[in-house]
Parts: sequence; structure tokens; C-alpha cells
Amino acid sequence: MRIVADKDVCVGAGQCVLTDPATFDQSEDDGVVILLNEQPADEQKAREAVQICPSMALTIEE
Repeated sequence: MRIVADKDVCVGAGQCVLTDPATFDQSEDDGVVILLNEQPADEQKAREAVQICPSMALTIEE
């Protein structure tokens, strides 16, 4: 599994960071997602973060 983040679509809501802080962070400048690990250790948390993203900026590639 691999996470892909579309920074052009991200609205900086931060739900991904709250759900899986080991995989996601936010830019201090504009709040846009920063992907810390494309292949997360906890796939369940990463999948949850992708599902709750309000702008659908996150996707999973199997």
C-alpha cells in the first residue's frame, strides 16, 4: 500500500494529522498536508485518514 497526497487539492483541515500523526503532518506556512511516509506502518490508521479527508486529497495505491 502506498499513500499519495495531492497538495493542490488539500484544504489544510488537518484531519489526516489528527488520525495518523506518524504518517501525516501539515505545513506551518499554509496547513497543506506533508506526507511523512508513503508506506505507513499502521495501514488501518492511514486508511481511516484517507477516508475522512474532507477534500479527498489523499488516495491509496495498492
